Amino acid sequence: MRVLCTATGSPSHGRALLPLARALAGAGHQVTVVTTTDVAPVFAADPVTVLPTLPRIDFSGMGRASAELEEAAGADTPADGTQPEADALPDAEAHLRLLVDRLAGDMALECHRVLAEVARDVRPEVIIRDGMDIGSCLLAEQLGIPQLPIPGGTVNIFDPVALLPALNELRERLGLPVQESPGSLYPHGRFDYLPADYSFAKFPSTVLAYRQTTVVDRTAGLPGWIAGLPADRPLVFAALGTALPMFREVLPPGTPLPVGMTDPAELLATIIAGLSRLDCTAVVATGGIEPAGGVEPAPHVHLTDRLAQPLLLECADLFVTHGGYNSIREAVRTGTPMAVLPNFGDQLPNAERVQELGLGRHLTDTDPEAVAAVCREILADRETAARVRRAQLTSLALPDIGQVAADLEKLVS
Repeated sequence: MRVLCTATGSPSHGRALLPLARALAGAGHQVTVVTTTDVAPVFAADPVTVLPTLPRIDFSGMGRASAELEEAAGADTPADGTQPEADALPDAEAHLRLLVDRLAGDMALECHRVLAEVARDVRPEVIIRDGMDIGSCLLAEQLGIPQLPIPGGTVNIFDPVALLPALNELRERLGLPVQESPGSLYPHGRFDYLPADYSFAKFPSTVLAYRQTTVVDRTAGLPGWIAGLPADRPLVFAALGTALPMFREVLPPGTPLPVGMTDPAELLATIIAGLSRLDCTAVVATGGIEPAGGVEPAPHVHLTDRLAQPLLLECADLFVTHGGYNSIREAVRTGTPMAVLPNFGDQLPNAERVQELGLGRHLTDTDPEAVAAVCREILADRETAARVRRAQLTSLALPDIGQVAADLEKLVS
């Protein structure tokens, strides 16, 4: 079976695809991954063909559009200085609209062009696509083959009904028949690593769910200093993920962050200051970012650029996270309660869903004392620990990821 895969955005998207690509390659199938230069290194140690030819998402364009939205909102501010109504201000929904406009516009056509060239040589029988890759939807329709998106935040929050007009406009531009069903965004279903009772998807669809291994990067281990950490206090792990540092890195100097997004340096400072007030042993993965305001960590708070998150979560008592979907899944897989400090995109609904499921708390107050207080409550909450353990057991009962090969063979046949 010839499988064409795509991964775009940040390296976390590559790590969401990697278990699927690895399982298919291990079963003897031909796997080609078309990705960006940012994500390509994720697949360096695996027997798949990697083509780093997909274009980067133009985050600078999103930043400029965000500035225009904020300027328009500010123009409505009354002369007496009072604030406009909350629904007139840019928010997470505005960020999502900007993202959809970016992904379902010319970028989708450019991705389609790149992938169509690859497909002439690969002759794929099935496509496993990034949730932000709309071009693969169009290519699959042209080739008459199935396509399924990998587990990811955009798949969980993109409204197929709202996206249908843009998708049909792209179809018309490529000479494809328009479709009436919003489900044409993923007509053969989608992949996930969480069971149905713990789904984070806002819109229903057919799901192929598998148990994800904690060993994602075979070359990554934990540094030696981890073994010397005190074990007589709770171990708290905190991380910002890979998307936020990448945003700050790729945006030209002076370009505003997209609407609804906080500077990752400020989030990092909040986390460090909060954990410095908590009686624990803390490890904070900074992603190479310097915390805002020059905040200094307490002696029990250990900073590192990055480490193997799934491994450390296996022994962590609490995970302070930005709420990316990879991180959420990994915490459920290891039975780790969460304190979620969301920033943009799917992170806000993910934080709300974590709290709704009783797997942790959504941090809405970013004062360091408040952050420490919520973390203290979660660590002492045996009911939350029991609910997280139940979610972990349910996740462990999913089929092994190796089942994907047989499932796709049936779909293709």
